[in-house]
Amino acid sequence: MTDQGVRRTVTRVPAQACDAASDSAGEVAPCGPGEPSPGTAEGRISAPASAASDAPSRPVPGQVAPLPGTAGEPVPDGPDEPSSDEPEAAALTSPPTVSPAARRRAERRAERVTAGAAELERRLADLLRGGLISAGQSGPALWEETAARMVDAQAPGLANRVRDLGALASAGVGADAPVRLLEECALLHLLARAWLRRDRLPEPLAATVRSRVGLTASPEGPAIRDDWLVLAQYDTSDGRLITRRIWLHGTVSGRTALLLSYGAPGRAPDLTLPAGLAVDAELTPYPGAGQPRTALTERFGAPAPTTVRPPGTTTSGALARYGAALRDDPWRESVPVTLDRVVPVPDGDGWQLADADEDQALPVGAAARSRPGLWRLVALSAGAPVRVFGECGPRGFTPLAAWPQGPGEAVPLC
Repeated sequence: MTDQGVRRTVTRVPAQACDAASDSAGEVAPCGPGEPSPGTAEGRISAPASAASDAPSRPVPGQVAPLPGTAGEPVPDGPDEPSSDEPEAAALTSPPTVSPAARRRAERRAERVTAGAAELERRLADLLRGGLISAGQSGPALWEETAARMVDAQAPGLANRVRDLGALASAGVGADAPVRLLEECALLHLLARAWLRRDRLPEPLAATVRSRVGLTASPEGPAIRDDWLVLAQYDTSDGRLITRRIWLHGTVSGRTALLLSYGAPGRAPDLTLPAGLAVDAELTPYPGAGQPRTALTERFGAPAPTTVRPPGTTTSGALARYGAALRDDPWRESVPVTLDRVVPVPDGDGWQLADADEDQALPVGAAARSRPGLWRLVALSAGAPVRVFGECGPRGFTPLAAWPQGPGEAVPLC
């Protein structure tokens, strides 16, 4: 089994970076690398008639198909989970009492997003009618202009996906590049259609669609107090914001949770919870189907060392969990998974995590192969099975932390 490359080549701008300005002023705040182009004409092709329920499936590494009814732990959207604490957006995601002015602002924004989604549908139809080969020859200007139109419509989530689509079309590397481009077009079409028909969706899925489009939401109860094991912590940067992701596992609840913290360029985010420690804390989840994002409500003590480890699953169980997660959120890029009794072994030019008890393996993602954490994992294993926590997605598994088979502390891999 070999890796097919990294899905994303462009970092995203978190939605709150543009929502805070736009909601407070009642106007659109540019969220992309360029100003919107007000003179752009809309296409004349009518929107495709497929429904939001016609969800394309992402490629899942390996041969195990998603299992209907398989329970999965809460999972993330990947590196770009948009949310903040804006009352205007909360009016669209939950029923608490808001002022009439705030409600009107939220309704106006929803109308702008709807207009942007309809325009995006027309542009996607034009793109597919012209052929995917021409998409790679159009250059970045077309994609940036389309992304700017989505920013103009106050839909930063759509804008970020358009930029990702443009980067993928411009790269055009690999024999599977046209397939990946078509897949991303289908997922972007699905998101636009889901927004246009959001009133027909179940509320949890509708909340996920709002988040993916770029509307912000506030955490809502009930709060969960637990002894949270810190599984991993790592930072990413897009040049404008540093995003810190902290994965936690509730030792009593069994829940996997995600904390996000942001910092300005050159300045690390304030929240720090090193891997391997445990903290007694209360977390409040955000709305959305299978949404792992939580807010740290209160701490009841300082982080302390622990010998507790998260329960693990097999490689086939990880694939089933990923498939189950896609039912709740077709745009999900990865799920948090702890693999038990896997051995890192070479696989051509790459690596894979082979199940010690099954004839199955997961490829290690291309990005992880270039990090020193992979060699720490190989040294920790020394040919013996280990327990590994990471993110499982369509292009492979990204190891973030590992534990030896016997006694020993967690080894960070990120």
